Amino acid sequence: MQFVAFERAKQGTGASRRLRLSGKTPGIVYGAGEAQLIEIDHNALWHAVHKEAFHSSILDMEINGQVTKVVLRDVQFHPFKKLVQHIDFQRVDANTKLHMNVPLHFEGLEESPAVKGENCTVTPLMHELQVICEPANLPEFIKVDLSALTSKSVLGLQALKLPNGVKAVVRGANKNPSLISIKLPEVAPAEGAAPAPAAAPAKKGKK
Repeated sequence: MQFVAFERAKQGTGASRRLRLSGKTPGIVYGAGEAQLIEIDHNALWHAVHKEAFHSSILDMEINGQVTKVVLRDVQFHPFKKLVQHIDFQRVDANTKLHMNVPLHFEGLEESPAVKGENCTVTPLMHELQVICEPANLPEFIKVDLSALTSKSVLGLQALKLPNGVKAVVRGANKNPSLISIKLPEVAPAEGAAPAPAAAPAKKGKK
C-alpha cells in the first residue's frame, strides 16, 4: 500500500494548527536514521487509516519521488471531529524484526457443525494478535479456520497455524489464551412439563 507525503520544515503547536487548517496532517518518521517531519493530505489519509492493511502491513511512503518502507506506529484522532491530528511512522530495516499487531480473520464459521448443526453462538475473544517477525514475513492478516468447529472444540492460541517466520507474542501467565467462546443454545422446557415448585415462604421468627 502506497501513500504520498511531503517534507515539513516548521514544527510547534502553532505551525501544526495552521497545517491542519490548510487540509494537511502533520506527522513524523523515525527509526534507521534521523527523524523526519512530514505532512500528508488529510482527505487521502482519512480514507487510508480506515483500511485494515494501513495498520498491519509495510507501507510505501513516497517523498520527493523516493520511496521508503515504513509501518504505522501511532494515529491521534480529534476527540469528536472526523480529524486525524497527528500520525507517526517507523522506517523498516530489513535486518530488524518487527513487533506488530496483526488482525485475525475468522473464516468458515457459518458452515461449521457448531453453528450449522448445533446452533451454537460463537464469539471471538481476540481480534488481533501481536507478532514478531522480519519485515519480509509480516502477514497482512492471520486466517483462523473455524469450518470444523464443534460445540466441544477447544481453540487456544497454540492451535493457531502461523505463517513461516512469524511468532506470537503472549503476555501474562496464560500462554494459551482462548481465541473464541462457544455457547450452546438454551434448552426450552418440554411441553406439558410440570412447573417448578414455588419456594416455601420464610417463617417469621417469634417475638
